[in-house]
Amino acid sequence: MPSVVAVAASAGHQFSKAVQPSITLLAGLGVQGDAHMGETVKHRSRVARDPTQPNLRQVHLLQSELFEELATLGYRVAPGDLGENISTRGLNLLALPTRTVLQVGASARLRITGLRNPCVQIDRFAPGLMQAVLDHATDGALVRKAGVMAVVLEGGIVTAGDRIAVELPGQPHRPLAPV
Repeated sequence: MPSVVAVAASAGHQFSKAVQPSITLLAGLGVQGDAHMGETVKHRSRVARDPTQPNLRQVHLLQSELFEELATLGYRVAPGDLGENISTRGLNLLALPTRTVLQVGASARLRITGLRNPCVQIDRFAPGLMQAVLDHATDGALVRKAGVMAVVLEGGIVTAGDRIAVELPGQPHRPLAPV
């Protein structure tokens, strides 16, 4: 069954987030105390363009299997290092359709809004890492492996070891796109 490996948050706009014993998700806002919490965008580049945009990036989830893949390429990446709030195991986040709902732990519910679009900050963390989190599908399409973004539908406390249940949206399913 899919589960949470680690949770992380940061009050500042640093690239990496510190692993925490637990995080509290607030409905419509995101991770309590995290720099990206809020109803409107908080990512600096997006705020500069239009600070009134809705925040579709309240929670960043990343599949921990990526850490193992990156280790085979010589990169040491751990939970929180790539700025994610929730590291998962046993769930192919990238294959889920837009609007999938994740029940995380006892009460938290997240709706996936889209893919995280890797940025140059990844190369500042480790030179060459941005290229390592990008790939190409057999049809040549760009594959972004840096996780997914979500909004909080229902709040709750999330800790490592919590189970994750998946509720797919109705058909037709829309593939994830960068948000």
